[in-house]
Amino acid sequence: MTKLSGKIAVITGGNSGMGLATAQLFAREGAKVIITGRRQKELDEAVESIGADAEGVLGDVSRLSDLDKLHDHVKAKYGRVDVIFANAGLGSLAPIDQVTEAQFDETFNVNVKGTYFTVQKLLPLVPDGGSIILNASIASSKGMEAFSVYSATKAAVRSLARTLTTDLKARKIRVNAISPGPIDTPIFGKTGLTEQEIEGFKSGITSQVPLGRIGLPEEIAKPALFLASDDSSYISGIELTVDGGMAQV
Repeated sequence: MTKLSGKIAVITGGNSGMGLATAQLFAREGAKVIITGRRQKELDEAVESIGADAEGVLGDVSRLSDLDKLHDHVKAKYGRVDVIFANAGLGSLAPIDQVTEAQFDETFNVNVKGTYFTVQKLLPLVPDGGSIILNASIASSKGMEAFSVYSATKAAVRSLARTLTTDLKARKIRVNAISPGPIDTPIFGKTGLTEQEIEGFKSGITSQVPLGRIGLPEEIAKPALFLASDDSSYISGIELTVDGGMAQV
């Protein structure tokens, strides 16, 4: 018996990185997986890599109309969602005196608004006892240079895991946050840094990790599986930090 046999799982931002690795693992563990992404080509390639138990729904989590379409599609085809992994997110490095209003709005719209309304829109489809996982970050508790906006959004996500736990306690829906440390995903290429700057950033981060390396997307997928499955049946409201020890020592 696989850990998610017969389950329906929705993973936002499932077309790359941590979301894709989690979708692949969930499918291997028996789930039907619906992923979202903003680019059709990448979404199609991701679905193909996951296998027959996956499908993609094009959409941007910061647009409520796209989330309505996601809800309607899942309701019509499956009737329920057992697991939500609100994973979609983005961020860029910039000191406070260089942050633009557009950067601020985009980051909050995807990371906070997108996470919040992904849960709200899909919630009517979640049966009592379901699992909701929010992708936060150790940036929410670390004072990382030039990362103020991203860090603030992830602190909000961590807070949501607590408040939604109490909001949904009558339905026994478990809400938990995963807080990754540095993970080798395509997000590094979206920070606005050059290749050389990215390598320098990775090197500097690695020196702060007790385990001495950057994590892999698969190392987020496995904790996500734990939180999605009955293995974590008595766990709710937590922040599960997966960071090689970076924020712990």
